[in-house]
Amino acid sequence: MDKRLSVQEFAGRVASGMTVGIGGWGSRRKPMALVRALLLTGVTDLTVVSCGGPDVGLLAAAGRIRKLVAPFVTLDSVPLEPHFRTARETGTLAFEEWDESMFLWGLTAAAHRLPFMPVRGGLGSDIPRHNPRLRTVVSPYEDGEELLAAPALRMDVALVHVHRADVRGNGQSLGPDPYFDDLFTEAATETYLSCEQFVDRFAGPPQTLLVQRQNVTGVVHAPHGAHFTSCAPDYGRDEAFQRAYVRAARDPAAWREFTARFLAGGEDAYQRAVAELADADGTVPGAGHKDVTR
Repeated sequence: MDKRLSVQEFAGRVASGMTVGIGGWGSRRKPMALVRALLLTGVTDLTVVSCGGPDVGLLAAAGRIRKLVAPFVTLDSVPLEPHFRTARETGTLAFEEWDESMFLWGLTAAAHRLPFMPVRGGLGSDIPRHNPRLRTVVSPYEDGEELLAAPALRMDVALVHVHRADVRGNGQSLGPDPYFDDLFTEAATETYLSCEQFVDRFAGPPQTLLVQRQNVTGVVHAPHGAHFTSCAPDYGRDEAFQRAYVRAARDPAAWREFTARFLAGGEDAYQRAVAELADADGTVPGAGHKDVTR
């Protein structure tokens, strides 16, 4: 089955009120083209599940998130995502905090269609006190150990960016870490991939082929679709653009200008604006990347 979609077709399949999982990690291999496409729709009131980065920041700045479930929201080289900071300080979204181990096992529970998974992470911390959805269970065996029960993180839709994909929905990640992307695809009712490049055949070890077609609803061709986050080894994080993003986030007028310049058009307009900014600054977006898509 050919599952190719345009970015506009993808965006039309996400509805207000959905729970949306977003793959990647901080400012690394985020499906930014898909996130930008959502900003051009009227979708709102989302519950977002993410190891957050600028995906969360952009959606929060646009007022699209009702509730965020996350272990962190960072730009990596910038410790705290600025729009997330503002949203927390102003109380414009509800935040359900997990730690990374709980998050991993919550995704695993959903992927295996289980109600929860037991985990030791978080016991003795204040996270259960601030997150009343977290409960404890007692082992039914002789040890009688009390464990935290990480509830299944079920999602309506998952968004994931991969390096290579075929038209049937198989995806390949070539970087040093798959993050939790495969679990997102297994835990969601529908999954939409964006990819740097379509291929007819995959080359590489089987552990790079964790995203499987039976879990994927549609695939969008989006070269540089993770920008401004990294997509190693294809390209690195565009630190110059990220700095511009952070500067603009500090001032409402500057952010309106940034939005008009980079986010008001479609993906092609975004990529042109990024290239124009790089030319004006004498820099190259994602400096040091190897472009294998053109």
